[in-house]
Amino acid sequence: MDWTRYRFRSLWALPAPPARVYEALEQAEDYPRWWPQVREVNRLDDTTGVVRIRSVLPYDLTFTAREVRRDPAAGVLEIAMTGDVDGWARWTLTAGGPGTLARYDQVVDVNKPLLRRFAVAGRPVFRLNHRLMMRAGRRGLTAHLQAV
Repeated sequence: MDWTRYRFRSLWALPAPPARVYEALEQAEDYPRWWPQVREVNRLDDTTGVVRIRSVLPYDLTFTAREVRRDPAAGVLEIAMTGDVDGWARWTLTAGGPGTLARYDQVVDVNKPLLRRFAVAGRPVFRLNHRLMMRAGRRGLTAHLQAV
């Protein structure tokens, strides 16, 4: 097992139609407004930006995100990431009851030395940190969608 590789999946039930959710998720530079752990998104060009995140644990992760797929008809947004983490992340949106089911999939290899050093012992804590970040993101996006 590669202790520095992570696979994550989160499912968010959101109270808005897929088109509205997609519109919110494709505006990555707005994430810091509604997702507390996304501290900064600095756009470099039309398809690339630098993202800094920090959850409960006292460390930041910074990576360059490059758009790989933007397909509103299929409800898919996907990025490639390089930096403190290398890998990819994808949102897939489907109609779910009165709203949207947003599935977030991510596969990353951790490059940040601190996380690599504590890869085995810290793995459960790092996974919990990610879950807490995703929970806050779902709550923030829900509130954002209801306010708009």
